[in-house]
Amino acid sequence: MSQKTAIWMDGKFSESADVPVLTHSLQYGSGVFEGIRAYSSKDGVSIFRLSDHIKRFLNSAKIYSMELGYGQKDLEEVVKSLVKRSGLASCYIRPFAFYNDHNIGLSTEGKKVSVFIAAVPFGAYFGAGKEKGISCKISSWHRINSMILPPEAKGSGNYANSVLASSEAKASGAEEAILMSGNGYVAEGPGENIFIVKDGKLLTPSKDADILLGITRDTIIKIAENSGIVVHERNIHREELYTCEEAFFCGTAAELTPIVRIDSRKVGNGRPGPITKMLSEKYSAVVTGNDAEFKGWLYYI
Repeated sequence: MSQKTAIWMDGKFSESADVPVLTHSLQYGSGVFEGIRAYSSKDGVSIFRLSDHIKRFLNSAKIYSMELGYGQKDLEEVVKSLVKRSGLASCYIRPFAFYNDHNIGLSTEGKKVSVFIAAVPFGAYFGAGKEKGISCKISSWHRINSMILPPEAKGSGNYANSVLASSEAKASGAEEAILMSGNGYVAEGPGENIFIVKDGKLLTPSKDADILLGITRDTIIKIAENSGIVVHERNIHREELYTCEEAFFCGTAAELTPIVRIDSRKVGNGRPGPITKMLSEKYSAVVTGNDAEFKGWLYYI
């Protein structure tokens, strides 16, 4: 781990944490997690939408019937203290709850649940692609749905689906994948929600497309509507990806990343479009405390 990584686990702050290789959640993907960012701002280090992220973390645990032993306020205070102890001006925060038991077997009955939170240095998830845009491939793997696994929970095992799709895309020369839902509509990226622009309107898949209801997705919708842009949440056909004027991913890690090529076809003119650029700039202003309209989303250290 990085020397600057700060860790809290089961009530204690430390510099490292070890678990057995046979731990249930490592063997079976039975953990739940969350991703949160803290940013450097003129008023200090700010954690973006902390309350919403912790609420989703607790909901993920509830969906998977995990009793964490910590409530909303408890975990919010831990995150604030951890970021402060880390000394990092900006960082990525990873809460993770897992079955800390190394007995072989699928059953979780009676197994200890541990809660781990780390704060780590973290830059742009797609590197230079955050500015210039990335290429995507529509995956041959479909997105999981609620008849298979709960897509609204950030369960560790859910992301095996994402790993397969992302690895396939990269092997084909693209930088990321786009997954379709089981009913044939556009769903999302492996770890990102997707938006497209058509006729000046912003379109994004609805809940019915088996997507994670991203907090960054909600942020972009609210910023766009506040800026006078019409937003529609609806089913999106595959061919609309090929004919849209602009496209971008969004997520806590990805932030807002333009998509400039899909399945070897240019998106628009092959460069980030004006609405994408405007929303990216506004998003950056919001998370760094430079937009008074949305200051309530920031938790300062």
